Amino acid sequence: MRRLLAAAMSLLALLPASGHAAEAVLLHAAGSLRDPLTEVARAFEAAEGAAVTTTFGPSGLLRDAIAGGTKAEVFASANMEHPRALAQAKRSGPVVLFARNQLCALVRPGLAVTTATLLDRMLDPQIKLGTATPKADPSGDYAWEAFGKAEAVRAGSFAALAGKALPLTGGAASPKPPTGRSVYGSLVERGEADLFLTYCTNARAAAREVEGAGVVDLPEALAVGADYGLTVMNGSSEAAYRLALFILSPEGRAILSRHGFRTSGAP
Repeated sequence: MRRLLAAAMSLLALLPASGHAAEAVLLHAAGSLRDPLTEVARAFEAAEGAAVTTTFGPSGLLRDAIAGGTKAEVFASANMEHPRALAQAKRSGPVVLFARNQLCALVRPGLAVTTATLLDRMLDPQIKLGTATPKADPSGDYAWEAFGKAEAVRAGSFAALAGKALPLTGGAASPKPPTGRSVYGSLVERGEADLFLTYCTNARAAAREVEGAGVVDLPEALAVGADYGLTVMNGSSEAAYRLALFILSPEGRAILSRHGFRTSGAP
């Protein structure tokens, strides 16, 4: 990873010193990165004098849009597969692991559940189990990965969980959250889900919005981690490369850490 970062910096040194880009850098990023990367973008603008236009959404849908011709420069995904697909298609440069997250369960107010009883609650036919939409949103893929792990703990769990899961977010037609609200918090508050499997960072933010809501870690046997990948699209501006390096810098990583992401394994 250090060699990759060194190579990127060497490439940056060879770019023409053309001053700051006249147009804003186009940053496309996973919805779970909205808060930290909005803060990173503002810090970058203050430090570099180059504007950043942000687009946040489900990583799979963003990848499809970029592959379909939507102009983007820096792509930060909630998995490694989507940016790697663009790199393999010769649409972008190398993919760098820059942050990590974990899957947690957001719990509605009044529902008693612990890490030890979480699988029982998830399997309970009376419990509404919310997830993101697989393939469109990596969070949904990670939820299905947890279902696969549950099968190894208790036979029949995968079919039961996959059959009852409600893909309430992350799809092309999924409802948007109220302005300034967490979509997960609003869904749990409205009773559309009793448990919602999402990133720990999302779950904690939602729990702060909904009085009485809780966050439960998945048991070790079901635990699923999320690796976040960063890539720069071919033909991007010098400022776009500088933004990518800023995200990887100590300042960028400190912002991600403050928002609950782990960055110790990133370059």
